[in-house]
Amino acid sequence: MSTTSLTTKQSLIIIGNGMVGHHLVEQLVEQGATERYDIVVFGEERHLAYDRVHLSEYFSGRDAASLALSTRGYYTEHGVTLHLHAAVTGIDRERSEVITDQGRHPYNRLVLATGSTPFVPPIPGSDRENCLVYRTLDDLDAIRAAAKNATTGVVVGGGLLGLEAANALRGLDLDTAVVEFAPRLMPMQVDSEGGGLLQEKIEALGVQVLTGRVTQRIENGEASFHRMVFQDEKVLETDLIVFSAGIRPRDELARDCGLEIGERGGVVIDDRCLTSDPAILAVGEVALWNNSIFGLVAPGYQMAKAATGTLLTSSSEPQGGTFHGADMSTKLKLMGVDVGAIGDAHGDRTPGAKMFRYLDEIKQQYRKLVVSSDGRRLVGAMLVGDNSVYDTLLQYYANGLDLPEDPAALILPSSEGTPALGPDALPETAMICSCHNVTKGDIRATLDAGAVDLGTVKDSTRASTGCGGCTALLKSVVDHELEARGVKVDKSICEHFHYTRQELYDIVRVEGIKTFGELIDKHGSPDTHKLGSSSAPMLGCDICKPAVASILASCFNEPITDAAHIPLQDTNDTFMANMQKNGTYSVVPRVPGGEITPDKLVVLGRVAKKYELYTKITGGQRIDLFGARLEDLPAIWGELIEAGFETGHAYGKSLRTVKSCVGSTWCRYGVQDSVGMAIYLENRYKGLRAPHKIKFGVSGCTRECAEAQSKDVGIIATENGWNLYVCGNGGMRPRHAELLATDMDEETMVRTIDRFLMFYVRTADRLQRTSVWRENLEGGLDYIKQVVVDDSLGLGAELDSQMQTVVDNYECEWANAIKDPEKLKRFRTFINDARPDPDIIVTEERGQLRPA
Repeated sequence: MSTTSLTTKQSLIIIGNGMVGHHLVEQLVEQGATERYDIVVFGEERHLAYDRVHLSEYFSGRDAASLALSTRGYYTEHGVTLHLHAAVTGIDRERSEVITDQGRHPYNRLVLATGSTPFVPPIPGSDRENCLVYRTLDDLDAIRAAAKNATTGVVVGGGLLGLEAANALRGLDLDTAVVEFAPRLMPMQVDSEGGGLLQEKIEALGVQVLTGRVTQRIENGEASFHRMVFQDEKVLETDLIVFSAGIRPRDELARDCGLEIGERGGVVIDDRCLTSDPAILAVGEVALWNNSIFGLVAPGYQMAKAATGTLLTSSSEPQGGTFHGADMSTKLKLMGVDVGAIGDAHGDRTPGAKMFRYLDEIKQQYRKLVVSSDGRRLVGAMLVGDNSVYDTLLQYYANGLDLPEDPAALILPSSEGTPALGPDALPETAMICSCHNVTKGDIRATLDAGAVDLGTVKDSTRASTGCGGCTALLKSVVDHELEARGVKVDKSICEHFHYTRQELYDIVRVEGIKTFGELIDKHGSPDTHKLGSSSAPMLGCDICKPAVASILASCFNEPITDAAHIPLQDTNDTFMANMQKNGTYSVVPRVPGGEITPDKLVVLGRVAKKYELYTKITGGQRIDLFGARLEDLPAIWGELIEAGFETGHAYGKSLRTVKSCVGSTWCRYGVQDSVGMAIYLENRYKGLRAPHKIKFGVSGCTRECAEAQSKDVGIIATENGWNLYVCGNGGMRPRHAELLATDMDEETMVRTIDRFLMFYVRTADRLQRTSVWRENLEGGLDYIKQVVVDDSLGLGAELDSQMQTVVDNYECEWANAIKDPEKLKRFRTFINDARPDPDIIVTEERGQLRPA
């Protein structure tokens, strides 16, 4: 006779459905906790857990659904009960129940993941209308609504969240100011030198910065809704105030039920995330460990992992996961400005610490190293204006690696840049992904268990699925470990071609292949069906088809709208316009060098008014016309081409713009004609297709008003000619260009640019910017100099010829398309109906139409 033991599940309640609370649920599900617990989650907000790290993107088009970390279906699938818009009002520890408006709910174990709340200083008038905070999606909705009737906005608080909020107000077209109590911005992360440089860069973006200001009261304004009165009785008027002056733990539930609370707030926890009541745990920003509150998501995730271990072990079992504090190093981009802080960045927690500082006021970069008293260990670092060395410095710090003989070399500029640490130099304990606490050892173990590619490693460890900052390092480690195990790392462009982009380029060039069909027929992978050239374009994928289209255009510059090439193009190239989020398109005529006649300005205004297009002057010295319907594009371009305009290639991986200052023509400081040079260069390279978009800048003197040193190709005038800079870029990962040659005459400079661009086109990987190409090129800038300037490979004449072919074969793609009735058939929303798209809905804002 046998007996069956029936085990009743315990009740586990989690209060809070933020990022950390949701991550705890994921950890519990992955560890099989639903077999032991009935899990119930209470979330105070009406939204599912969402990504607060990218909260500001809510103002640039993302919605609650796209920011959500999960779905209701996930909770249902795993048997987790989720209550949203359901606040817990109390905890009855004697009866082991939580109290809500809907009743009482018993628990065996309870986790507080209530997070934090914005701190609003006790300033008289801070509760006035249009005094808001920046924390939740509902807060952002309130800010957006208030901004509709405002022209100015002020953020109180100059820390990380304060600058995020200021960027949001600036994005809502408000004249924005930041008021900070401390003598500098981001006082926790940067010192006075770094703070001063950061303030310069923020003010250069049009945001007023007031530091060392204490707001005494907020009252009615005269010209604006509010007047802020400071300690010296100076005033600042504004329509909207956003408080972002720090956070306070949401510990009121814990405080009211008698749990131990820290002197300055926060629920006291031990290494297992247990509170003073062993039935209750706390994680995230509400938890106080070793007298510290951790305001970043990565430590919260580590607490969630430790709490999962605690919940799945008993007091008699060996301890599960534990929390031993967290590294608060941060790498940020605030309003496009890099800021990095590692370890003891101020050097005030390390006895005898030595410091190295580097400040470049022209490039606006500040770097600081803090090393141990013996100079052997990195204990902290600070970066403003350039985070390119952050990852390398973080590995030295996190893993206690021996510093080079001259530590200053890590932050000083050099022709080769700061050498990155290779994967083999990292110990097993090296933290690769801090969001999910994944070490190099974890990655090796995953590969030992059978993983054979990057995707499998990411699925298994979740590395690189948080903030994404570790993606490049993760790939480097995985590739290195696979190769060390004798596994060949496949660098094929895709499954259809077992070649790299560079190899495909060489095949196309050497064999004179001019169609995708011929290429895939001759060189497609063995499992590719051998179809004739007439049907072969239907093969391929979203990776190889645009890549081959770019290669063919780079080599032969035939119209991309030809029948043989059009199936290869993505949406933007297919319709020769950038698709916008509401299904309309942008029209961007070329304005070489930013120079335009009054007559052409009138044409742009007339066309924009006729077709009801949103009009904006861009940072690239052009005028963008947004909101064009697909069926209107040919008519719009017909009028523009008749007036002398050409396509601006804003949709293509090609030359976009050549930005210029007014140079010696107008400026009293100018030493060369930068406008004339910019127009010449833009007209020369306007048909060049490349692995990635290309931008130029031409400055008429060293004052650098065209920002040439942040471009792929930058030219700066000197008394003796032109200096040429290459491989810079703005964007998500800004990089300063590097000096390639000095004091060149015009003929030499143009020839050098020709060779540089064609060398990049033929050797770069797909979608690889010039800056990344240079970083991955063995030999770096010195090698580029040898090939391009010194012609060390004897390629000069060939590169010259290839560029001349591109120049000679240029034809405006839109001019070509509107002459061909067959090509115009593509420009309709419905195949058999000429009606416009009924789903395009617009609304008026500031006198122009925008997506509703």
